[in-house]
Amino acid sequence: MPSSFPRIVAQSALVLAAAALSACAVLAPEQEGQKLLGAPQATVQATFGQPTDIFSLRDGTSRWIYSKQPLGQQAYAADFDSQGRLTAFRQMLQTAELYKAEVGIWTKRDVLEHFGKSREPVQYFPLMKREVWSYRFKHEGQWPSMFNFYFDDSGVLRQTQVTPDPLYDADRRR
Repeated sequence: MPSSFPRIVAQSALVLAAAALSACAVLAPEQEGQKLLGAPQATVQATFGQPTDIFSLRDGTSRWIYSKQPLGQQAYAADFDSQGRLTAFRQMLQTAELYKAEVGIWTKRDVLEHFGKSREPVQYFPLMKREVWSYRFKHEGQWPSMFNFYFDDSGVLRQTQVTPDPLYDADRRR
């Protein structure tokens, strides 16, 4: 056997281990994110890549959003303390998280900071004077749905609505 064989085996093992770790980040992002609690931003970025949205929050912390929109049903939030250490990692497009939106109190900024930018086309209904942002999610973890945020012209949330996701409506796909 050539003397380089053990080195090739060791390098192959390292490549396979790195591939397995990145596959975990893709297939089980919440679990992988939880394992990184306390880690610096660089470690989170090395694991999950460049976030789709970055927000500096009013309390001095920051939030990175990893959105799978417009076709996916997930947006993962990585929350960091003022020193840049991961304090929380969770899927934001879940029924319980979406229902935290407070009509009459939340603004466009609040929705952006919680769920990231909507990747669906923004709609405007002139008779209602409402701008609508929509996000795909699984209502109650089961039903493909859209969560719609309705904002008035001053950017205040005035209504929310859950509707069936048209991508999963067989009648609309014909």
